[in-house]
Amino acid sequence: MEKLTRQQVEALKSVYDRRHDFWEKPKTYLAFRRTAVNSITQGCVMVPWGNMILGIETDGHTHS
Repeated sequence: MEKLTRQQVEALKSVYDRRHDFWEKPKTYLAFRRTAVNSITQGCVMVPWGNMILGIETDGHTHS
């Protein structure tokens, strides 16, 4: 995987810190971060979250 930008790291941490009863999050932030993968779109990473996939752009913008 390509190196994440600072904004992507911060967005991933924000997503990880969200609490939802429907989702059993990984035990550590690092384990969650390792689930992120590059997408076809240059620079965007995709991460499973709950029942969906979130995309995080290089500027930290998060979308589903």
